[in-house]
Amino acid sequence: MAYYISPRFLDKVSVFITKNYLDLPGVRVPLILGIHGRKGEGKSFQCELVFERMGVEVTHISGGELESPDAGDPARLIRLRYRETAELIKVRGKMCVIMINDLDAGAGRFDEGTQYTVNTQLVNATLMNIADNPTDVQLPGSYDSTPLHRVPIIVTGNDFSTLYAPLIRDGRMEKFYWEPDLDDKVGIVNGIFSEDGLSQREVEQLVETFSNQSIDFFSALRSRIYDEQIRHFIHEIGVERISLRVVNSLEGPPQFRKPDFSLSHLIEMGNFMVGEQQRVQTSQLVSEYNRGLYSRNQSTPSPAATPSSQPSSNGSTQRPITNGYQKSQASNTHLTLETQEQIREILSHGYRIGIEHVDERRFRTGSWQSCAVGQITGESDAISTIESCLAEYSGEYVRLVGVDPKNKRRVMETIIQRPNGKVGSW
Repeated sequence: MAYYISPRFLDKVSVFITKNYLDLPGVRVPLILGIHGRKGEGKSFQCELVFERMGVEVTHISGGELESPDAGDPARLIRLRYRETAELIKVRGKMCVIMINDLDAGAGRFDEGTQYTVNTQLVNATLMNIADNPTDVQLPGSYDSTPLHRVPIIVTGNDFSTLYAPLIRDGRMEKFYWEPDLDDKVGIVNGIFSEDGLSQREVEQLVETFSNQSIDFFSALRSRIYDEQIRHFIHEIGVERISLRVVNSLEGPPQFRKPDFSLSHLIEMGNFMVGEQQRVQTSQLVSEYNRGLYSRNQSTPSPAATPSSQPSSNGSTQRPITNGYQKSQASNTHLTLETQEQIREILSHGYRIGIEHVDERRFRTGSWQSCAVGQITGESDAISTIESCLAEYSGEYVRLVGVDPKNKRRVMETIIQRPNGKVGSW
């Protein structure tokens, strides 16, 4: 296939890699390039195309390797791969890079259900240390004073706001948000269907028809077109004999004629795939099968149903008994009009509301913790839940978070309370 490389993507990655191999006096070059954006937009694949075009060798690390039953293993792995890649540069005399795919999935914190383990801390600390000292990366238990060659690191992810804030600061990580524009999408899709006889205008119509879909949708669409021929092949051979015909056959691999890649057929199949996507979003079967999550979301009663505090006979105030998820109400904690407007704006866009808190000591390191807010169904529900969190964590920082559930990324963060108890937006 004639794969398409976005000029913007090629420019950013090639400049970053080259800059890390140049000796620029008095210039501090970030060692890490963070490429983030929506899922399925081809971040990793575009990187591979750039590497191939530049003749760069790659050492891969998956986000899934950043956790282990043994504390310290992922951090040791990163240091080992870094030293091995530095040795490759010296031996082969060519550019090499380290690429960590889905860094946020392996080292990020998305909500209260994500554990922050020792390995997560060590991975963040190791990457920070390597970025600060790229020529002095040691393995645990040994020390080699010989300076290493600098190895640029490229990481991909969907939402870097879930990572440890000091790791992604400027100077350590250079950020690049990848969102292909219409020309990029047309170019990439044209490369996907380059062997199928589609004209430039038909590719443009296909992209415009499914303008909200990511790049991987069109690749999956092309694969889905072959289903009809494979289904016919199975019926012709017989389900009972298909294994012997495909895996252990002396007849050679089966040959298929070119499927129907007409624009109308592609749009018909694409609409079917979109319908399957929508069915996943609307089924909400988790509420039926995961009773624990369902009961948790339903455990916080509405403000009208929450019993108020009643004075006892001796003058003291008796608070209602809670079930562990319900939060106590406080009459002196009221949201400002600005904060209420931000809540309305988040809900109007269909985003999910999150609340996070942190004490003064952890505020300096950015170690925010999520509040268990349950299922927020409307503005009044959101306001009462946030006021409860403000009352419960009156001596801490509290911030309001807007999350796009479709793209799994944060769209807004704003502090609405500081340790002095003052409520508002900063």
